[in-house]
Amino acid sequence: MLRFKKLMALTMGVLVASSVVLTGCGKEKGSETTNNSKDKPVELTWYTIGAPQADTPKVQEEINKYTKEKIGATINIKQIDWGDYTQKMQVVVNSGEEYDIAFTCSWANDYLTNSRKGAFLALNDEKNNLLDKYGKETYNAVDKNFWEGAKIDGKIYAVPTNKELGVAPMWVFTKEYVDKYKIDVTKIKKLEDLEPYLKIIKEKEPDVVPFYITKDYSVPNYFDKTVEPVGVALDDSGLKAVNTFETDVLKKELATMNKYYKAGYINKDAATAKDDKAVKRFVTKADGQPFADALWSKDLGYPVVSTPIMDTYITNGSTTGAMQAISVTSKHPDKAMQFLNLLNTDPKLRNLVNYGLEGTHYEKIADNQIKILPGQKNYSVPYFALGNLFITYTLEGDPANKWDEFKKFNEASKKSPILGFKFDTTSVNTEIAAMKNVIDEFSASLYSGTVEPTEYLDKMNSKLKASGLEKVLAEMQKQIDAWKASGNK
Repeated sequence: MLRFKKLMALTMGVLVASSVVLTGCGKEKGSETTNNSKDKPVELTWYTIGAPQADTPKVQEEINKYTKEKIGATINIKQIDWGDYTQKMQVVVNSGEEYDIAFTCSWANDYLTNSRKGAFLALNDEKNNLLDKYGKETYNAVDKNFWEGAKIDGKIYAVPTNKELGVAPMWVFTKEYVDKYKIDVTKIKKLEDLEPYLKIIKEKEPDVVPFYITKDYSVPNYFDKTVEPVGVALDDSGLKAVNTFETDVLKKELATMNKYYKAGYINKDAATAKDDKAVKRFVTKADGQPFADALWSKDLGYPVVSTPIMDTYITNGSTTGAMQAISVTSKHPDKAMQFLNLLNTDPKLRNLVNYGLEGTHYEKIADNQIKILPGQKNYSVPYFALGNLFITYTLEGDPANKWDEFKKFNEASKKSPILGFKFDTTSVNTEIAAMKNVIDEFSASLYSGTVEPTEYLDKMNSKLKASGLEKVLAEMQKQIDAWKASGNK
């Protein structure tokens, strides 16, 4: 499947990331922010997600020349690969290691958990308001909905990446079969709308998987889930916390998936499969954004077209999908904030970190557009994980108005009714951990349609209740009610 995280990498045209360590001239906490050659050199460590890159030292050298001049700091790279990032950062945090900046989000090095346990500094703390002192330009540059989503009890613990705001689930079709069978994809929205076309492909294209999914697939999500599987329906102004697996909408989706699986429309290994681009498929599901078709087509090697499944919603998860936090162990939070401000507002630095060296990793073909060179294989980083995307160059083939369209996309997105609500899990951490084990046991089989849903839902929900589901629901509802009564603050 084209998963959310994977999509971000596709969207930015990359698969891996770098991490950066900042060193240079500066003072301790509360120091002056101006660059002074007499100041003692400062070293700031930045952990970010992704595999180490061969040319990182070369890029780092150029970054250092610029940041030393601008803020009296230099950088050195710290990289942790995708699959290891959360676990290794947990060791870093729990050991009390001194570091300065780290990538955090809703799906890796968990933003909410780390913020609540005191691992990150509050950037808008009244005593030392780093965001106000050194980050005003960044605050003004980043969409306000990101800041709203970043708030935890009124405090902001990380700088969000300015990118697409909402989650836009889409059906992605191979254009060859759409054209061949004259299929109007604009009429396909809900899961059940796929059925007549899956039947056509099954009967007439024996070498094609009608509906290709992998173990990470989930059915269209109509909830803002704060803790799996508990959330609030996106159209529920009453803000009722529910177990999504007990709702009629999800039961219907799972029944349809099972029907499709038994009809042979879904690949047999769906519950365990990893994405294989060599598999011929008619349709799959992905989270989209402006111009996503071109990016997916490039990645797959053939043209695709897509259609939205539902309205685009800004959720708590989507606003915290890529962020940079300052560690509570940082000896130089002022300089760390200065670096983050520069990273999010200075096009020269942002593009250097993003694309590497001109003439080595890319060449300019217009003032703000570039062509990727073969050398990029030695410096290929996930753009979404590094800062404000709207000041980066566009790539060859991208429309000139790309970032303007992203801004329009953000403005048109609807808001989750609980946007900004942050669940304090302190009193139910044990129950949540037990529930996660149950979800891991059942979800892939249910979502892929490989098991009969009624029977397995009963088993799963029984185990969830035995794990403390009712306690989690009650605690979440209590907090949502208090949040609502306080004016959603």
